[in-house]
Amino acid sequence: MNGLRREELLSKAEDVADQVLRHSKTVLPTIARFCLVSTFIEDGIRMWFQWSEQRDYMNASWGCGYFLASIFVLYNLLGQLGASGLVLTRFHVPVACGVLASIVVIQTIAYSILWDMNFLLRNLSLFGALLLLLAESKTEQKRLMPGIPSLGENKPKTYFMLLGRILLVFMFITILRFELSVVQIIQTVIASALMLAVTVGYKTKLSALLLVLWLTALNLYLNAWWTIESYKPMRDFLKYDFFQTLSVVGGLLMVVCIGPGGVSMDEHKKEW
Repeated sequence: MNGLRREELLSKAEDVADQVLRHSKTVLPTIARFCLVSTFIEDGIRMWFQWSEQRDYMNASWGCGYFLASIFVLYNLLGQLGASGLVLTRFHVPVACGVLASIVVIQTIAYSILWDMNFLLRNLSLFGALLLLLAESKTEQKRLMPGIPSLGENKPKTYFMLLGRILLVFMFITILRFELSVVQIIQTVIASALMLAVTVGYKTKLSALLLVLWLTALNLYLNAWWTIESYKPMRDFLKYDFFQTLSVVGGLLMVVCIGPGGVSMDEHKKEW
């Protein structure tokens, strides 16, 4: 009886989510793209305004000299802003994803993020969001060219979507707080269940949409960088976290737009 009641509630929730998506389907992909590249736009702008500081930091950390340090800053500046522009205009999106992914890798090494688990998991989530963006671009290309025979190009897209979903939830591991309070325990259990649902592709669009709402609320509460005075270092840290989290929200919105893909419980349920 309880199981039947739960299924009815889930079905009603899915109906509501479908109605929301149906009315926002023309703007949702654009919002998802903008959110996804927001951290790259913010970081590219920061490279411009903090050119000397970033160059001096790289030179001091790696002893590579001012020329190579300047090349690093220039590549980050032009690569992030240029590739973000391509994503927003939907022009050569796979190339843009490649450039942005290379910047994630380069920054992970350059800033020694490999040794900081919190930052590493966040960067992996960002990489997952880019994989979902790449999968979405392949879906769009297919829509623009109907009738062209497919020779298995759906397989890479399916695996991009699976790996993207898995990497995306790493962001939530850095946010969950295992504290002995009733509210925190309930929040952790619900968030963990939604993360698992997105990972395995169960009720995927509904689960991803709920995570979007939860993560957006947490981001506005925990990373309110605009409330900190501009001269305080904490402002930059919160700003970095805010836009990186917003990019993961963009990745989740991509999941809402394109669904879980072939390797998912939702897809296999259609065959039952």
